This record gives sequence, structure tokens and C-alpha cells, in this order.
Amino acid sequence: MIQEKLGVAATGDGPALAVTVPAAQWLTAAKKPLIIAGGGAFGAENELLALAEALQAPVCDVGGRMNFPTNHYLCHNDRRRELVRDADVVLMLEVGDPWAQFNTFSDPHKRQAYAAKKDVRIIHISMQDVYIRANYQDFQRYQPADLAINGDAQTSLAPLTEEVKKLNKSFSGRGEKLRAAHNTMRQRARDAAAVGWDASPVTTARLTAELWGAIKGEPWSLVVSDRVTWARRLWPMTEYHHALGGSGGQGVGYAAPAAVGAALANKAKGLLSVTFQPDGDLLYAPGVLWTAAYHKIPLLFLMHNNRGYYQEVMHLQRMASLHKRRVDTAWVGNIIDNPAIDFAQLARSHGVWAEGPISDAKQIGPALQRALKVVKSGAPALVDVVCQPR
Repeated sequence: MIQEKLGVAATGDGPALAVTVPAAQWLTAAKKPLIIAGGGAFGAENELLALAEALQAPVCDVGGRMNFPTNHYLCHNDRRRELVRDADVVLMLEVGDPWAQFNTFSDPHKRQAYAAKKDVRIIHISMQDVYIRANYQDFQRYQPADLAINGDAQTSLAPLTEEVKKLNKSFSGRGEKLRAAHNTMRQRARDAAAVGWDASPVTTARLTAELWGAIKGEPWSLVVSDRVTWARRLWPMTEYHHALGGSGGQGVGYAAPAAVGAALANKAKGLLSVTFQPDGDLLYAPGVLWTAAYHKIPLLFLMHNNRGYYQEVMHLQRMASLHKRRVDTAWVGNIIDNPAIDFAQLARSHGVWAEGPISDAKQIGPALQRALKVVKSGAPALVDVVCQPR
């Protein structure tokens, strides 16, 4: 593999030109290019949009932040595995775990499989190579790139797009096919979300839809956006503040404090901050509720209260099946029930307005309207909803 490791400058000459020219040539020559956005396009969604439209290339946002409008016909987040499998050139923008984009690793059987073409060309604009160390890492395996550009992805997008446009190629036919595939993807998401619409406990898709119905006319910001993934699939996210990402490692105890911190920053911007709050996560730092109440931080907590640590439950069930052991003991130490925790009462004890627990999906909308009045007055509010595991 050719390794090009040159710094990317803010201008379109010198070292920047040396790497943007071959990158543009590879991308325009590709029959099936793909762009995977990690954290690099933060605040530069218009620049990424310009590049994608110039190439008529699909974009998959891995969810680190809001990098690309979800309602744009070139957004293909749900098709990432399919598109990686077929791509001949992949451009990654500050993707935290490049190896995971091209490989699968089954659990619990520990089988590794390469999920892309053997001759796929990989371009990665990132500073990741600078951070590689001998001990602790935050990626699974090292993934080599054919063109590894050490630099800032946001700064690099404009000169790269300029070079692509200089080549003056038309990809309109590809764009029409991608538009049809995008529409199909969105319809499948809506159909999947409708399954069990009135079920109790409430489905996470219904939970997401109810919150969208309450905030869609507001200048909203989903301050922790990696806990309930339906929002990225169903909501029209078009601004960088619409989804601020997550911990990166699904760390328990991160969501509530991070949401309060982001809501504090959003307060000065006039943004309505909302978050899906997992039950187990809140138990790690419930005192953050008092912090939000004391400092009058407007934030709507919508509880995803599934009364258990289901990530652990499912993993233990898989491992028990593999080793031919009892699966019914996977609940031990992972259930948050008998007694169930009343998170509305917990919130009120910390000075936060709260309502619930709610098990009837039809009651969520009215409760959210009451909660939003509190948040708009400049205070936090919490609505506790008993939900399905996923």
C-alpha cells in the first residue's frame, strides 16, 4: 500500500495540494465511492455536503457527532455495511475506529471477517496516527490506509472539493440511484418503528417519535445522541447541534452529567436541550439532577427506563448458550426491578420537576408538553417512561 502522510494546510497549495490532488483523482475515478464521517466534519456540514454532492457519493455518519443532514438523499447511515462491502474507494473523515468499518468480529465466537473488497482504496483524513501508542488504544485493530492524510478533516474538505470540481465529471446517474435507495431506507425505518406502536412497555421507536412530536417546532438539541439510535434514523437532523454525540465507548454514568454540561452551554445559545436518559446510567451520578436544579439549567430528561442493564443481560445469555449453561441467571446483578426505581420521585427529591413512571404510550405526549413548559421557564424536567430493552 502507498502511504502518503503529509500535513494538510488550511490553504490549497503546498502539502495540502500534494494530498488533495491524488485523493480527488481516486474519488472521481471510483465507480462506487463512499464517505464515512466520524468527528471530522463538526461544524462543517455544509462543506461535507458540497463534497458529497460534487461526487454524488453516499455518506455514512457513524454517530460521533451530527456531520451530515439525515434527510438528504446522500445520507445512507443504515446502509453502511452494504456500501462498505461494495465500495472501491472509501474516504474516512476522522473516524475513531477505522478497523471496525472494514471488519466484523463476532461475539462470542471471536470470528474475524474482512467485510470489504480486497482491493478497496482507503483514504483517511485524521490525526489518529499521531495518537497511536504502545499500550492503551480506543480502536480495535490498526487499519492501514492507502492515503493517510495527517490533518484536520474540517479544514481539508474545501480544498478537496475544489480539486474534485476541477476534474469536471458528472455523476448524475449515480445520484438518482442513491436518491431511490435513500427513500427506501427511510421508509424501512418508518415501517420498523411502527411495529408494536401501542405496546407496553413502550418501544424505543415510539419514545423517539413522541419526543420529536413535542420538539419539532423548537430550536432543539439532542445533547447525548448515542443512547437511543432511532432519533438518527427518524428525525431530520440538519444542524451540527442537533446531535452532539456520546461517550464513544458507551460508558455507563456518562450520559446524565454530559447532558447537563451540554445543556448549560446550550442555554446561552437559546437552544432547547433534550436527552434520552438510560436508567442504569442515571444511578451512577444522580446528584447531577440537583446540579441542574440548583443552577437552573433547562434540560428535558426523557427516561429510557428498561429496568435493567440489558447490554450485560444479552451478553451473558449469549455466553451461557455457548457454554451450555443456564440462561435464566443472566438477570442476576443486572436487573433494576423488584423493587423498581421511581425515577420521577428520585428527580423530585433533587428539586427537578418530574412525572411518571408512564407505561401507556398515549400518555407520553401530554406529559412531554407539561415538561416542556417547565424547561422553557428555565428549569430541568424529567419524564419517566417504562420502556422495552431496545
